[in-house]
Amino acid sequence: MKRLGRRQFLHLAAGATALPTVSRIAWAQAYPSRPITIVVAFPPGGATDVIGRVMAERLKSSLGQPVIVENVTGAAGTLAVGRVARAAPDGYMLSIGQNGSHVVRGATYALPYDLLNDLEPVALLSTGPFVLTARKTMPANDLKGLIAWLKANPDKATQGHAGTGGLAHIAGVFFQRETGTRFGFVPYRGIAPAIQDLVAGQIDMAISDPVASLPQVRAGTIKAYGVTAKTRLTSAPDIPTLHEAGLPGFDISQWHGLWLPKGTPKSIIAKLNAAVMNALADPAVRARLADLGQEIFPRDRQTPEALGAFQKAEIEKWWPIIKAANIKGE
Repeated sequence: MKRLGRRQFLHLAAGATALPTVSRIAWAQAYPSRPITIVVAFPPGGATDVIGRVMAERLKSSLGQPVIVENVTGAAGTLAVGRVARAAPDGYMLSIGQNGSHVVRGATYALPYDLLNDLEPVALLSTGPFVLTARKTMPANDLKGLIAWLKANPDKATQGHAGTGGLAHIAGVFFQRETGTRFGFVPYRGIAPAIQDLVAGQIDMAISDPVASLPQVRAGTIKAYGVTAKTRLTSAPDIPTLHEAGLPGFDISQWHGLWLPKGTPKSIIAKLNAAVMNALADPAVRARLADLGQEIFPRDRQTPEALGAFQKAEIEKWWPIIKAANIKGE
């Protein structure tokens, strides 16, 4: 067999090494060529699920491929996020989540993945407050009355929430500390079933996103005592803030974002980010999110870099507080 010259050998070796890179670039340029899946870490009916479906519908027209929403529940959302973290970094599986699933869970669970290092940020979407609600038969008609009733009935009331160690659970713990009240917590596999039990009078209170609670508030089947933000909801201007109602400084909001598996090509991240930005600029999308009590982040905060920096800052803010309170997932 004829021996190759050194120069010829090096040329062939370099060409062989470049083949995966060339094919990877061509593969990224052809993206997307098949349906994309957005994995929601919660059951249907909550804010994350509804926002995911609104975005999927609009992204479908921008990307020219079906965008499917898949609800993967269990372990307070950690199974869904882990599934995306382990997925192929090809842009066909995204995680939509919020500060509960992509910040808090890292302090309350021993995760088999790293929230910062195993995911690629795509875009910040929107933010919205919680609403403090109670069963229709609760004797109190305003926040001060509710606090007085809770103090008169220590350890007798229950608050439903979407999973131990979740943001609504933490908001309830914070509420107890700020008001000097004591009540129990009942975890659910999502906020929608908790609201159903609240309507039925099986639990006494819920701190939930407006998507799940406002329809029932408007129907008169549950009571609303305030929103957990500095300003009132544009979709429910008659509900005061907790600050206005007598609990100054109580400000906890739930923000949403999109992530991809680590190692996804930058060109794919950029293409998805551009599609998301276009969707968030669509008047129909903006109106729908506003109806859900959501405020869209400014355009300069919709970048992958902004989401990455914000998520890191939120982890640095909340993890010490959660760990000091010894809040653990179940």
